[in-house]
Amino acid sequence: MERLTADELRGLFLFEHLDEDKLNWLAEHGQIETRKAGTLVLAEGEPATCFFVLLEGTVALTRNIGGERVETNRTDYRGSYFGATQVYLQADVPSKTIYQMTVESITDTRMFQLTAQDFGPIVREWFPMAMHLLEGLFFGMQNTQRAVNQRERLLALGSLSAGLTHELNNPAAAAVRATAALRERVAGMRHKLAMLASGAIDPKTLTGLVKLQENAVERVAKAPKLSPMEVSDREDEVGDWLDDQGVRNGWEVAPVLVAGGLDVEWLEEAVGLCAPETKEAAVRWLAYTVETETLMAEIEDATTRVSTLVGAAKQYSQMDRAPFQVIDVHELLDSTLIMLNRKIGDIEVVKDYDRTLPPIPAYAAELNQVWTNLIDNAIGAMGGSGTLTVRTLREGGDAVVEIGDTGSGIPPEIKSRIFEPFFTTKAVGEGTGLGLDISWRIVVKRHHGDITVESEPGNTRFRVRLPLDPPPEHATPEAPATFDGA
Repeated sequence: MERLTADELRGLFLFEHLDEDKLNWLAEHGQIETRKAGTLVLAEGEPATCFFVLLEGTVALTRNIGGERVETNRTDYRGSYFGATQVYLQADVPSKTIYQMTVESITDTRMFQLTAQDFGPIVREWFPMAMHLLEGLFFGMQNTQRAVNQRERLLALGSLSAGLTHELNNPAAAAVRATAALRERVAGMRHKLAMLASGAIDPKTLTGLVKLQENAVERVAKAPKLSPMEVSDREDEVGDWLDDQGVRNGWEVAPVLVAGGLDVEWLEEAVGLCAPETKEAAVRWLAYTVETETLMAEIEDATTRVSTLVGAAKQYSQMDRAPFQVIDVHELLDSTLIMLNRKIGDIEVVKDYDRTLPPIPAYAAELNQVWTNLIDNAIGAMGGSGTLTVRTLREGGDAVVEIGDTGSGIPPEIKSRIFEPFFTTKAVGEGTGLGLDISWRIVVKRHHGDITVESEPGNTRFRVRLPLDPPPEHATPEAPATFDGA
């Protein structure tokens, strides 16, 4: 078994400041490993059993991203290290650690190797103060990132909750107002019925009123949408006609009749046949009918909007649903747009959905977090005006979701950094720099997909690729943060 001498080890920058006893210990416990060109040194995800220092040759470090091996580094620098680089952080060396990267020999290589069982304890023993500092830095950063992650989610939840509350308040308030007005109108109709009971309205007149009422109800349901100018003209026309018929305060009744789709032509035909002494009663009865139908339609519309918002919130949160499921990505996108409706404001939303896209296996609630981050960033980039485009399509075995905006774009000098944790271009207090990092982890780590961006002024597009086939065991758990010295 080939070994290095203490003097040879001293020539490596990693060991150059060690004393003779430590160098001799390394020389005794380490050994030389060689690999042929094109062979693996170690594989990502396997137990981290060895620590390597490169002596000769070239190696490439790769990571599995979206099911593909992506090269992150290539080096021939003597002394570069990789493998079980974090085992010294584990007090119970090193059964719980795995390799964070795959390392392949590009050329024939020669390496110094220490087993993780030897490497971890001696680093802890030799450098106790450094270990305290490293552990504090490493675990402190992990705790900080975890806390900021939670804060990011809470801030997003608070913003969405405020928007949802505002959206719910409008239709709920409308329903309350319409219900109060409806109560008054029903009271008026009960008064008319009391007049009938006292003989103030004869049965023949009542029969005519009931027929007019039925026709008016049908008319209200088909009332056309009029422009403000058309409404004003028609109210003047109906008001003049009511004055001609001797109806008192016709200007008060005219807006109600016009809102129900009743015009002079219809009124002439329906009311004109009534006896002069019953025309005003007929008009008033019609006004009560139209307003009652209009108010009930308003209540129905308001409560439908509330129900739609609650349904969207339930879809967005995936409440009462399994974490991993087969979902229609369009339902997730629509629910996210509804949740962000208040923020969207005057921005034009263009949906370009490929409805032939099949359902995809996914963690639905987590994907909603991705859509929220991307759409919220797009809204912010446009400053209140522009076009938000949400597009879906199929490319090979992947579903692609594209979020585009017409904002100022991402400057080329920071484009490569936007997925870094804590990197943000927003003002202090407006962002934590974790939205895109979280999105990347959800798409790539959880779903074995990919997320990329293309940007120029007026055209920024984030593309999320998701496999249509479920990954093995649904998806792999997220790996901890890593550092490799190579």
